[in-house]
Amino acid sequence: MTDLATLRGMPSAALPELAAELRAVLVDKVGRTGGHLGPNLGAVELTIALHRVFRSPADAILFDTGHQAYVHKLLTGRGFDDLRQAGGISGYPSRTESPHDVIENSHASTALSYADGLAKSFAIQGTFDRRVVAVVGDGALTGGMAWEALNNLGGAPARPVVVVLNDNGRSYAPTVGGIAEHLAALRAGRSNANLFTALGLAYLGPVDGHDVVALEEAFRAAAALGRPVVVHCRTEKGKGHPPAEADEADRMHAVSAAASAGGRSWTSVFADSIAAIGEDRPDVVCLTAAMALPTGLGKFAARFPARTFDVGIAEQHAVTSAAGLAMGGLHPVVAIYATFLSRAFDQVLMDVALHRLGVTFVLDRAGVTGPDGASHHGMWDASVLPVVPGLRMAAPRDPATLRELLRAAVSVPDAPTVLRYPKASAGPDIPAVRRADGYDVLREEQGAPVLLVAVGPLAGACLAAADELAGHDVPVTVVDPQWTMPLHPGLLRLAAGYPLVLAVEDTTATGALGARLAQALAATGERNRVVTFALPNRFLPHASRAELLRAHGLDANGIAATVLKRLARMKAVA
Repeated sequence: MTDLATLRGMPSAALPELAAELRAVLVDKVGRTGGHLGPNLGAVELTIALHRVFRSPADAILFDTGHQAYVHKLLTGRGFDDLRQAGGISGYPSRTESPHDVIENSHASTALSYADGLAKSFAIQGTFDRRVVAVVGDGALTGGMAWEALNNLGGAPARPVVVVLNDNGRSYAPTVGGIAEHLAALRAGRSNANLFTALGLAYLGPVDGHDVVALEEAFRAAAALGRPVVVHCRTEKGKGHPPAEADEADRMHAVSAAASAGGRSWTSVFADSIAAIGEDRPDVVCLTAAMALPTGLGKFAARFPARTFDVGIAEQHAVTSAAGLAMGGLHPVVAIYATFLSRAFDQVLMDVALHRLGVTFVLDRAGVTGPDGASHHGMWDASVLPVVPGLRMAAPRDPATLRELLRAAVSVPDAPTVLRYPKASAGPDIPAVRRADGYDVLREEQGAPVLLVAVGPLAGACLAAADELAGHDVPVTVVDPQWTMPLHPGLLRLAAGYPLVLAVEDTTATGALGARLAQALAATGERNRVVTFALPNRFLPHASRAELLRAHGLDANGIAATVLKRLARMKAVA
């Protein structure tokens, strides 16, 4: 692949062939490994022009969200054979991979704030030969943080930040709200006003985002201004790949690996369940932060379009808008990725819980998500949310309990409820031996010294571990609490009767169910051993979900091994 020095010396006539070559590499490699295809197909010429005009890494090029950084990675010398594989290239910018990757965020609407801070830093240190370029999509401009940064940049005319607005009219789906209408008017020359210039920034464009020569001219002109400037580039998501261009849903925004396993996903089970609830409950409404299809709201939206609200990439607004809907007598369901709810924790706490409002949060991609890496693992919600007064949180173990728990959650009128599940196959239903007060018994053995508290989808691994432990003459009882917050008194009474209790869950150990269970039992004077068996409190790399769970002992073999070690240790000190 062309290196940067060669790229900068290439004649303009050779660039269309290079763009075609890059698109062919994207279609081939991403089709094999999975990843974000559509956004990168649309950013090929734009990225070529950026690297011909600006001198990365001396000039800091920041990619908002990171969905559109694959061409940048290719042009800066990285192969894609191991894209998103364990030990391979990340699907997002990664500071450990290359000095050309300045930020490694994959949460939207942040690059402009990074750019503002970097430009201030360069100025304070007297570094005036480094430029700051922020590439931001129009979808990211639906996030309030982007406008907070633009407000600051517009008020600092001497701050030379180039904002490259990659306007393809979409995030996952078409961009929503007033900003979409405004950009459409700017593209068509119909606008008498300009939000960017009104804020104090210069504005250049719109520019054809697939014309490298025009892009280079615009970028050079922007850099010469020496002030904050928006370069409005019009691109087409999925450009140059007919299947992506024909995909009305999201222009092949993200594709799965060619050899990925099938099976019904948790998301699809939720999709059917919430649509069925919508038929029975006319007061149920749904909100999405620009991700209706990925979070499973497609069927609900098709049946009840007037009761479905896409607020754009604006998680904070989504939560407080849901609070307003609840105040008005409806029951909102906010469907969101677990990792993104952290952006709206204050709103969950102060705008929903403080007002004792019935709002249900359905957190997809909870726990280890796999190849999307550190920023997308939903590892913190189940550890942080338990501090919210009155909040109830559930983790289904199978499709049947998802349907049951979802209906229970939307029936709570006066407190926030949370339902969380991973990005994975939901698997078969796991029947309970019996239902007790506060938990389901999945396996019960008389005289068992060990209680496994299986949280959500790790029930299957706990049952398999119990089978393995039976071969070591270690009887085990396995229960599913279903509701992990608040702790049910029945679960506490059960746990008090076992010498060794292991809570097995797909979240960080700090603040997890096991930690709260140990604290509650200690407060009553119980002396049994409670072990929190969860994920470490650190950012985990990208790999498959199965690989990461196995690496941290959260598979059947790892759980069984931990039980045997704990029992041996208890025997040694007895």
